[in-house]
Amino acid sequence: MGLNKKKKWNDYLWIASAIYLVLGFFNILFAWVGLICFLVPLIVSLSGGGKAYCNNYCGRGQLFEILGTKLKLSRNKSIPKFLRTKWFRYGFLIFFFIMFGNMLFSTYLVFSGANSMKEIVTLLWTFKMPWNWVNVSSVTPWIAQFAFGFYSVMLTSTILGTVTMALYKPRSWCVYCPMGTMTQGICTIKDIKKAA
Repeated sequence: MGLNKKKKWNDYLWIASAIYLVLGFFNILFAWVGLICFLVPLIVSLSGGGKAYCNNYCGRGQLFEILGTKLKLSRNKSIPKFLRTKWFRYGFLIFFFIMFGNMLFSTYLVFSGANSMKEIVTLLWTFKMPWNWVNVSSVTPWIAQFAFGFYSVMLTSTILGTVTMALYKPRSWCVYCPMGTMTQGICTIKDIKKAA
């Protein structure tokens, strides 16, 4: 009889990822909570933790693992080699930064009064979904604008991760995830500095 691995608190972080996505549908301002997923991996990596966040604390990776393995929604095929290449991973990271920069610029335009707020979530950076049921009149427009843009980024990356989870192995998203690429880059730079 095999020993059951005792569950730890961080084994349940997938619940936080799922709740985050659901709450954003009802109140777009919850999108701001997603900044934790951006800042914590970088802080962990910069402070010497390497890829500990990706390996142990990423709720999204856990969610894909559960969907793919336990719910058997993954074909469990090897991902194409090009998705593993540096040019693709760093190319996707650059593309991601461009989209993120565009989101920040849109927020700045609303902040400066040059543009009015657009209550729209964009899927895959192309398809506009109006969020007409969300009441954001109680907050400063730029705060809401950032939330719409950031939720677009989080929802889009979740869709991409879900598609690659279904087509390939459950955690295929982790191979080209921008946060994973950045933390890997930080680890590489730190290793080069140590060797010098």
